[in-house]
Amino acid sequence: MEIKKIKNARGEMTVPGDKSISHRAVMLGAIARGETRISGFLPGADCLSTIDCFRQMGIDIEADGENVTVKGRGLHGLSAPRKTLYTGNSGTTTRLLCGLLSGQSFNSEITGDASICRRPMRRVTEPLSQMGAKISGEYCPLKITGSRLHGIEYDMPVASAQVKTSLLLAGLYAEGGTIIREKEKSRDHTELMLKAMGADIDVSGLDVCLKPVPALTAQEVIVPGDISSAAFFMVLGAIMPDSCITIRNVGINETRTGIIDVLKSMGAKIKLENVRVSAGESAADITVSSSHLTGTQICGALIPRLIDELPVIAAAALFAGGETVIKDAQELKVKETDRIHAVVTEFKKCGADISETDDGMIIRGGRTLHGADFKTYGDHRMAMSLAVLAQLAGGASSLDDARCVEISYPDFFDDLYRLG
Repeated sequence: MEIKKIKNARGEMTVPGDKSISHRAVMLGAIARGETRISGFLPGADCLSTIDCFRQMGIDIEADGENVTVKGRGLHGLSAPRKTLYTGNSGTTTRLLCGLLSGQSFNSEITGDASICRRPMRRVTEPLSQMGAKISGEYCPLKITGSRLHGIEYDMPVASAQVKTSLLLAGLYAEGGTIIREKEKSRDHTELMLKAMGADIDVSGLDVCLKPVPALTAQEVIVPGDISSAAFFMVLGAIMPDSCITIRNVGINETRTGIIDVLKSMGAKIKLENVRVSAGESAADITVSSSHLTGTQICGALIPRLIDELPVIAAAALFAGGETVIKDAQELKVKETDRIHAVVTEFKKCGADISETDDGMIIRGGRTLHGADFKTYGDHRMAMSLAVLAQLAGGASSLDDARCVEISYPDFFDDLYRLG
């Protein structure tokens, strides 16, 4: 697909609902008592995979675009699926289901597409096995034997909201409490939603303690716009001349706002207005306008707060003065593709001065860039990052697979071109 160019980016827009919250609302709604009504749901391929899996386990789910109703059957109301649960390209669905299904009274099997079958699951299955889970396989397909679980104390080796959530879901079915200790804070949508639904969960600093309860209670869930989707337009607004973009109703949970902190540290003009809170989740309108950026260093505790945004942050660094260093980001290697290698390989095609390191990359900005025929690796965030980069590269650019954006942002290109 040839990437069309716009001269500048001006106007107001919204982005799809938060993917992480959408997944969790369906999962927790399914095991809560009563109807969980979700508005602002992300009807992307990944979240639709989650809905399909729970329908196969006997949950009645009504879905009409961004409005979803989950008719929960309680903690022990899931039924054994008649066939292998297919999670598509969704790592979140796959890893979270490992925890949830480990404590059921039935056996199950999970698999996904070719990308999922290459993604390591040991980081989830190993701590779950310490709780008594019986999961065969280090890669999909995974066979899960429903087992009696017990709580554990677990020190997270790396920050991962997927691993943390998987253990918390298993903890709902375990005897005794489950304590998870993080080295760095990862996104906390699960903790907030569990608390709202009546779970016995306590968060103290980097420690999360969960005790089992007889039931969870359904809630209304209003999903804000996904800051990971907004990030592409935040970067575009900052690097494109004569541009000013306002993105309405974006989630600004502090465990997700690393992109804002980094862009501000680079000199981006960003304003947050109409800040509000619903069910523990904060949202705001974000305005970004053309800016003169400078290089920065991104590492340590910042990484879990912007892990999904690093490809487009790397694109921003190409148009910044000086050097940008990204490190402590080994997690990028186990995403939909090895995003460190993919970013460096594709950015070099257009003349970028960028080099790969063991845990990140080094980007030297200010070079003249030209168009290229880019490979997306079937990775939605790569595709959108490359589309942003192509707007300021000279000449024509193309993507080998633009349809992968449907995983998280089906209307991305329509929204991009509408701004122009």
